[in-house]
Amino acid sequence: MRTVYLMAAIVLLGGCSAHLPDRAPSSAAPAASLPVHPDFSGFWNLDMKTPRDPGLMALVAPNTVFMDDTGPVEFPAGNYGGLIPTPAAQAAIKKWNPRDQLKPENACRPPSIVYALQGPFPIEIFQSEVFIVMKLEYYDLVRLIFLDGRKPEADFPHSMTGFSSAHWEGSTLVVQTTHLEAATLTNNGLDHTENIKVTERFRLSPDGNILMATQEYEDPAAIQNRGVRFIAWRKQAGQHVFPYECDPGFAGNYKAGK
Repeated sequence: MRTVYLMAAIVLLGGCSAHLPDRAPSSAAPAASLPVHPDFSGFWNLDMKTPRDPGLMALVAPNTVFMDDTGPVEFPAGNYGGLIPTPAAQAAIKKWNPRDQLKPENACRPPSIVYALQGPFPIEIFQSEVFIVMKLEYYDLVRLIFLDGRKPEADFPHSMTGFSSAHWEGSTLVVQTTHLEAATLTNNGLDHTENIKVTERFRLSPDGNILMATQEYEDPAAIQNRGVRFIAWRKQAGQHVFPYECDPGFAGNYKAGK
């Protein structure tokens, strides 16, 4: 029975098609091809052996110091990588006690992307034409980077990942981030404010195996100059970011000197 119905439908469609008017050839111009941008998708592990990219570093704004603490390296007390704290930030530094970070209520509080992105943990990127999702293994942070030109709403909340919008300049992705919660800049007492502006530039190495970035900081309420970090990651196929699973009890081991 289904065969009969199918044959009948074919006959009817064939009959109808005989009465359709001939269509004139289209005179419309072919659609312009969209620009092809690099694809950052994949799993990326921190690579501290990659030298600073001269092209990216040349785009860094004036009055910006290079902060050489990417990865597990941290500045000692009183050293802020060349950043000059404002009087207000200096007053807060004097009150800072590193043991406060080991309290259960603080041990699993994540930093903002200012400190998190340069840490010795992998990232995973999912890219589309409208936005990019960047998963950080460190504290399970997830970033949304919009590529469609949208702006944050008036009531957009501050968070540790903030609001990120981006555009392409050739093969370089330029990301602007605002709406970050106040958090550490250098993990030794110097904090940025919620008004910090972060500018990032991402590009691939010629072979596509290295993702390189600069991350610039401008925060006049906290620092009198500007700072930048250079970060590089190496692509690894077949890998994924795993849950960070922070345990506040683990910090207690450090507090107890274990």
